[in-house]
Amino acid sequence: MTVAAAELPRLIQGGMGVAVSNWRLAQAVSALGHLGVVSGTGLDNVLVRRLQDGDRDGHVRRALEQFPVPSLAEKVIDLYHLPDGRPPGKRYRQIPMLTHRSKAFSQDLCVLASFVEVTLAREGHHNPVGINLLTKVQIPTAPILYGAMLAGVGYVLMGAGIPRDVPGVLDALAEHRAIGLRLDVTGNRDHDPVTVRFDPTRFGMTERLRRPAFLPIVSSAALALVMCRKATGSVEGVIVERPTAGGHNAPPRGNPTYDDRGQPIYTARDDVDWEAMRALPVPFWVAGNVVSSAEVDAAGALGARGVQVGTLFAFCRESGIAPTLRQRVHNAVRRGEGRVRTDGRASSTGYPFKVIELSETGADPAAYAQRHRVCDLGYLREAYRKPDGAIGFRCAAEPVETYVGKGGAEEDTVERRCLCNGLMATVGIGQSTANGSSELPLLTSGDELQAVAELLYLREDYGARDVIAHLLGSAGRRAHEDD
Repeated sequence: MTVAAAELPRLIQGGMGVAVSNWRLAQAVSALGHLGVVSGTGLDNVLVRRLQDGDRDGHVRRALEQFPVPSLAEKVIDLYHLPDGRPPGKRYRQIPMLTHRSKAFSQDLCVLASFVEVTLAREGHHNPVGINLLTKVQIPTAPILYGAMLAGVGYVLMGAGIPRDVPGVLDALAEHRAIGLRLDVTGNRDHDPVTVRFDPTRFGMTERLRRPAFLPIVSSAALALVMCRKATGSVEGVIVERPTAGGHNAPPRGNPTYDDRGQPIYTARDDVDWEAMRALPVPFWVAGNVVSSAEVDAAGALGARGVQVGTLFAFCRESGIAPTLRQRVHNAVRRGEGRVRTDGRASSTGYPFKVIELSETGADPAAYAQRHRVCDLGYLREAYRKPDGAIGFRCAAEPVETYVGKGGAEEDTVERRCLCNGLMATVGIGQSTANGSSELPLLTSGDELQAVAELLYLREDYGARDVIAHLLGSAGRRAHEDD
């Protein structure tokens, strides 16, 4: 598809974590004329846990009532909605972990979940909304995209890999055609490729859907060019993310070296070739270390259409981070104590992952050492070929003996964190443990977390509107004063 230059956003709100970039945040940003983005990661569990917590404001059920297959929406409400919410300490009812052979209902949950998130984000305004997915999380990709497209999503953003196949998937889903996405499988060299099938025809839709614009998130001009030349369909722009950005980072080029805090060291080899970015056939946006109007202007001087911003939005009042955790981060940055570490071991993906060093969170080694290792969500599991030829799944953050029993190396389990459960806990839907407590939260941020202090100056709290005014400078403040 082609997007007119005048319609392209200048500010893109980052698609952060599991429901940190929730529908409320995306709605607030898009309503102000910029691109609000919902996170597509873990949405099936987000949906059923919100229902089990009572959906007290009724937003989830209101969105489900708009789903074009009412019987499916009603089934999910009947199965998971607890009108009075869960009793304290009661565990959430689990849904099966996704595999390449998941039953249709598991895929249906993904479709419904992204439909709900995008539908709610689009309420109250007429501006586009985006959804962000991780290339590494392959199995739910097609159903999440389809549900978002049924809800009218305008943009799809994808990082943590090279999503060359996704543009073609968007083309097929717009026409309700069945697709197969290739699944990365360790040890599959001597076997046929494995695909994850998704067939939207069972939903009975016939009218062609609007195909959203596709913006891959890359770390270099070379990868941007690969996406422009070798993707299976059109790419409408590229977001180039520098190592200072939060969440998962691309590993440094070459043999990694580490500083005294165990952080991977990025060198001049990791710098972006801006001349090559300007030569791309599509526009680009800059992400990482964008915390003021000066950085927005600097991105423009580099030739960028605009910027993607995560950290400042992550800690505003509309974000999905649990209010008590958000307040702890605010207090830390006010004291000048908010520290971010690029942890080369935390994520089982092998990608460095930035964590905020707060006590009693998953970034606290002493607190995390008390956690019982378990893998019961499984979004970051690695598919591997078993000795008998079957496909199995393993995660370096699961119990060590389990991982080793599946052929994994014990050294790969050292210092791994369960990102899936940690990020669910960060947004207030963490699983209850056997002793009645909850999973430890795990907070991520870009390197410039301390910049949040500027938005808190003479304020108890701040919102998405304040972030936008801050990023656009005085002109942005004037533009939004009367909104």
